[in-house]
Amino acid sequence: MEKGRNVPGGGDGRSGVKSSFAAGVAALVFLVIGYQSALFIHKASVLKILGNKDAPDTVFVIDKALAESILKPLSAERLETMRKTVRGKDVYAVRKESPHSPEVMAVRSKAAPKSVENFRFDPNTVAVPDLVRLGFTQRQAVSIDNYRKKGGIFRRKSDFAKSFVVADSVYARLEPYIDIPLLDINLADSAAFDRLPGIGGYFASEMIRFRRRLGGSYSNKEQLMDIRRFDREKFDALSDLITVGKSHIRPYPLWTLPADSLKLHPYIGSYAARGIVLYRENNPREDWTVEALAEAGILKPEMAARLSGCLIEEIF
Repeated sequence: MEKGRNVPGGGDGRSGVKSSFAAGVAALVFLVIGYQSALFIHKASVLKILGNKDAPDTVFVIDKALAESILKPLSAERLETMRKTVRGKDVYAVRKESPHSPEVMAVRSKAAPKSVENFRFDPNTVAVPDLVRLGFTQRQAVSIDNYRKKGGIFRRKSDFAKSFVVADSVYARLEPYIDIPLLDINLADSAAFDRLPGIGGYFASEMIRFRRRLGGSYSNKEQLMDIRRFDREKFDALSDLITVGKSHIRPYPLWTLPADSLKLHPYIGSYAARGIVLYRENNPREDWTVEALAEAGILKPEMAARLSGCLIEEIF
């Protein structure tokens, strides 16, 4: 095109470009206005639905003493969210939800601000709704639950932190509230032992069998290392996950069992069992001690030391 010539249809090229640009700007302005109008109408509709609830909720305001007596099942954190101060006095506002239509409930659930709570929980048993209360989305809560249903176990707090749906910031907030109970090795069955790290079916069965030989209970968790091939490395891998509750220890009846029962104990055997019975028959009751059995040569020093670690039933 030669400089200065008019384009077909009259006018120069610059005026055509300006007209197209103006039309584009006008279209964009109308698009923005339309979008803002749609947002306004949607928000107004939501507010209208929320305002036209089927029936108003009932709010009961009660004093502190009454709240503590009838709301005991609630956690302290939950109670705190209900506390209000009216004229310098602590009261509790308890809301009773009225029945609403499904449509209203759907809109309310989406429009209501999400509240986050902190309370003690076991990640292996906490329900999906409670996970949502802790700050997880419904999808994240279901993901955690699916992991558990497939056999996943959170043995330690750090295991929960490794879950891909648990953000570092969320874990930092929840870590003080994670409560994973220790496994009492006197109450555990073979399946519970099998779930411990490094313990398969063989050692789970051996842990049950050894507990039976001890008289029905472990007196301390270190006794696991007296099981054949159960070494320090295996013990250290699970020692922080187990415990021995004092109330579940059965005192061993060393001074009343017959020889054929005594010989089954892993620290006694056939020879010492016969010697213990003979010692009881030939010595006064006040001399019946594990140390005395060792001094008499009935128990080897090593076995006497291990037997001393057992809770022995007292004779009166």
